[in-house]
Amino acid sequence: MEIKPGKRLLNVMLLRWSIYFCGLLLMALGIVFTIRAGLGTSSWDVLHIGLFYTLGLTIGTWSILVGALILTLSSILTREFPKLGAYVNMLTVGIFIDLYMQVPFLQTPVLFTGRITMLLSGLVIMAYGMAFYISARCGTGPRDSLMIALVEKTGYSISRVRRTIEIAVLLIGWLLGGPVFIGTVICTLFIGTLAGIAIPQCQQFTDALLRRLFYQEEYVSNSVIKEKM
Repeated sequence: MEIKPGKRLLNVMLLRWSIYFCGLLLMALGIVFTIRAGLGTSSWDVLHIGLFYTLGLTIGTWSILVGALILTLSSILTREFPKLGAYVNMLTVGIFIDLYMQVPFLQTPVLFTGRITMLLSGLVIMAYGMAFYISARCGTGPRDSLMIALVEKTGYSISRVRRTIEIAVLLIGWLLGGPVFIGTVICTLFIGTLAGIAIPQCQQFTDALLRRLFYQEEYVSNSVIKEKM
């Protein structure tokens, strides 16, 4: 029995979207870790929390609304409509953040060592979550779409572009009253570097996994044909 190309394509798409959603869940968890650490959040969350303090709603809701604005800007820069995954990202990350914020055991540690550990863990989780969902190629989220668009336009490295965006957003969030502390500085300076390390690693992993799935199915198909001969 030969495996049809349509079934292979379906398997590949299911794997891509599974990796995509796992990446989003990881990234949202990392964001909540940085918020709960209580040492100052990443620049985007300084903005979201500043908007929450100023105008109400929820942190997750502001993540969605700001994402919609950034996605529009990215579309203008690239002159392309975003992929479906960009809209999925825009909606689900904000929802995931609000859900994680309700988890009882995700609370701010008492000791400073616990807080800094939670912050650094959150940064690493966030970077690899971002890298995994980007590696699925289902469409980058609003903020990462902007990062990639600026990388393509300017020719600068991911780390440099990401760091510049983080600093600009941080200033706006701080003016709105968002929490800025030592953790904010750490997030702003290092998230770009971590993303620059994580994205190639996760892309290589995802591509290898997809190739393995394709060749495995090809091998099974050929084996069945040989048996019939």
